[in-house]
Amino acid sequence: MQHREIESSSSSNEPSVHFRTMRLEDIPDVMVIEHESFSLPWTEQAFRSEMTLNHFARYLIMEVDGEAAGYAGMWTVMDEAHITNIAVRTAYRGRKLGERLLDELLGMAESLGLERATLEVRVSNDVARKLYVKTGFREVGIRKGYYSDNNEDAVIMWIGLQGRSGAAGHTEGSV
Repeated sequence: MQHREIESSSSSNEPSVHFRTMRLEDIPDVMVIEHESFSLPWTEQAFRSEMTLNHFARYLIMEVDGEAAGYAGMWTVMDEAHITNIAVRTAYRGRKLGERLLDELLGMAESLGLERATLEVRVSNDVARKLYVKTGFREVGIRKGYYSDNNEDAVIMWIGLQGRSGAAGHTEGSV
């Protein structure tokens, strides 16, 4: 598994941020983030299966000062990225790290030659929807009753990737 680690920080007072390919040993940290972030969290076994059996899956870990602060995942299908998860640990929210994590994931998708990306997001998740629109996603439809915990609708969003501005770095490789 090849990957390139990306480090970025704008001053010595700011935290060191690294992006790398998720490994099996990251799953305990991912589970903490998952439970902090979602009312229907994935299971540990779901992540293990994604990483060992799903050859279309790509997952990133975002580390801040050496601690797993977020993760993101996608499936690569034909020329499309289907974003499956993106989450930031509660203690790191409000610092634009979700935006950096999403940009890194989209940069990876673009580097793989994918042409577009899609995702579903809860209608009620205004913070995420604003982030996605700011990044360039367009709301294109609704999946009625998509979420089984409360029958909430999902907004379907798409973005074109080729020539996307702001995709500075990317992590290469697969899980």
